[in-house]
Amino acid sequence: MPVYHYRCKNCGYDFTEHQSFDDEPITVCPKCTEPTVRKVYSAVPVTFKGSGFYRTDK
Repeated sequence: MPVYHYRCKNCGYDFTEHQSFDDEPITVCPKCTEPTVRKVYSAVPVTFKGSGFYRTDK
């Protein structure tokens, strides 16, 4: 089950939630009960293993 990170635009409350792909996104803040919650997107960590990923590799 994926973990999604949410942040409230009204009060700034950050929280994570385990949700299925079929679940609707959360829109109401559990702290201030305002409908101003948005998903927070971040970069996925990537690890390159092996040769051929750098300009100096032959």
